[in-house]
Amino acid sequence: MGSLKPKIRVLLADDHPVVGKGLALLLECEPDITVVGQAHSGSEAIVLYQQHQPDVTLMDLRMPEISGVEAIAAIRAEFPDARIIVLTTYDSDEDIYRGIQAGAKGYLLKGSQLEELLTAIRTVHRNQPYIPPHVGAKLAQRMTMPELSGRELEVLRLMAQGKNNSQIGTELNIAESTVRFHINNILSKLGVSDRTQAVITAVKQGIVNL
Repeated sequence: MGSLKPKIRVLLADDHPVVGKGLALLLECEPDITVVGQAHSGSEAIVLYQQHQPDVTLMDLRMPEISGVEAIAAIRAEFPDARIIVLTTYDSDEDIYRGIQAGAKGYLLKGSQLEELLTAIRTVHRNQPYIPPHVGAKLAQRMTMPELSGRELEVLRLMAQGKNNSQIGTELNIAESTVRFHINNILSKLGVSDRTQAVITAVKQGIVNL
């Protein structure tokens, strides 16, 4: 008899212990999958990845200490061949874009069926991307948008907090005319005509969080 095929070694990263344990139990029922570790923060995910170097990692986006996106980027910087699937409740254009941009090979929502999750794990394990059609459509739409600069993002976040031009200028230590310049760029890039629409669009797309 030939030797048994090695199991797909999976690392879970989710800050909700119940979710992680439940997912681990489901995955361990599969004959070709084994869970090698469970991280409850972005920084712990990096450490456990270094220790176990799993075949596939399931990574939540919103976690304490450092985010899933930052953890993905850090892992991929050290291990360029890391195969990571974002598994999250968030499907905004920006969340999807940031996850894929950081180096994730798959993107799945926690509401997905178990069969789809298993398909995603096995597909990514074969070094193929797994992007469901609705996620791919949002990613494509996001990629057509002009990129906001770091300063424009700072201004937009302060706009979302309800600060006026003068307050934004004080907070960022820039002239009010410079604030207006950045706001005009923001409106143009988001394709809107006023501040309120800019904030609404930015929240909907996940660029800023209220």
